[in-house]
Amino acid sequence: MQDEMQTIQKILGIVIDFIVNYSFQVVAAILILIAGFIVARSVASFLMKRFESKNFDITLTKFTIGALKITIISFAIIIALGKFGITIAPFIAALAAMAFGASFAIQGPLSNYGAGLVIILTRPFVVGNTITVAGTSGVVEEIKLGATILTDEDGVTITIPNKHIVGEILHNSEERKIVEEVVGISYGSDPEKAIRILKKVLDGFQEISKEPVPQVGIQEFGDSAINIGYRCWVPTKSYFQTLYRVNFAIYKGLKEGSIEIPFPQRDVHVVSSSGQSLSPT
Repeated sequence: MQDEMQTIQKILGIVIDFIVNYSFQVVAAILILIAGFIVARSVASFLMKRFESKNFDITLTKFTIGALKITIISFAIIIALGKFGITIAPFIAALAAMAFGASFAIQGPLSNYGAGLVIILTRPFVVGNTITVAGTSGVVEEIKLGATILTDEDGVTITIPNKHIVGEILHNSEERKIVEEVVGISYGSDPEKAIRILKKVLDGFQEISKEPVPQVGIQEFGDSAINIGYRCWVPTKSYFQTLYRVNFAIYKGLKEGSIEIPFPQRDVHVVSSSGQSLSPT
C-alpha cells in the first residue's frame, strides 16, 4: 500500500511539475493554433469576396486561397511547436527523405499534380469551356490538381487525369461546339436556292451562334447528288438536341422549296454473251 502511494505521489509530482513548467506554453500554443485557423479562414473569406467581385478565374482563385490557408496554418503550427522548444529541422529532413523515396512509388499521382499546376497557372482552358482531348469531349466543370472534371450533354461526369491533358493536342471551343453536316440535293435542283434555304433555316435558330456566322456552301460533287455542307456553332450542353432540330428544319425547308434529295443511283449495263452491251436499266 505504501509503495502504491509513493507511485501516485511521484505521478502527481510529475504532473504538477509539467503544469508549472509548461502550462503557459501549452495555453500559448493552443491560442496560436486557434489564431492561425481564424486568420486563415478570415483571409480566405476576404480574398474570395475580392476575387469574385473582380470576376477572377474560379480555378485560380481556389488554388491561391487554398495555398494561402495552408501556408498560414503551417506557420501557426511551427510557432506553436517552438513554444515547447521543438525544432522542426529534423522533421523537414525526415519528410524530405520520405518524399524522395515515395516519389518512385507514386509517380503517376505526382505527374497528375504537376500537370494540374501547369493547367492552373497557364490556363489553356477555364471552367465553362468546351474541350476535346484524348478523344473525349465535354464542358469543364472543375479543375483540380489531380484531374479535370467534364460533363457532357447527357449529364455524364468525365474525369480526366491531368497528365493526359498537358502535352496532348487540346481543342478548346469555349462554351460552344461546332456542327458539321452535309445534305445532298439532285443535280437537277438549284444549288443557290438550296443554299439560301439552309442559311434561312440556320438564321432562325437562336441557339446557333451569330459570331462566327454559320457557313453554307457546296462541299463536293457526289455520284448522285450535289453535297451542300453547313457548319454552325451551338451550345455544347444541347448539341444533339439542337442538331436534330436543325436537320428536321432543313428537311422541311428543302421539301417546301421543291429541292429534291435524291436516292443513290447507278447506271447498270448488261453485257450479252456476244460481248454487245444492251440498253442500261
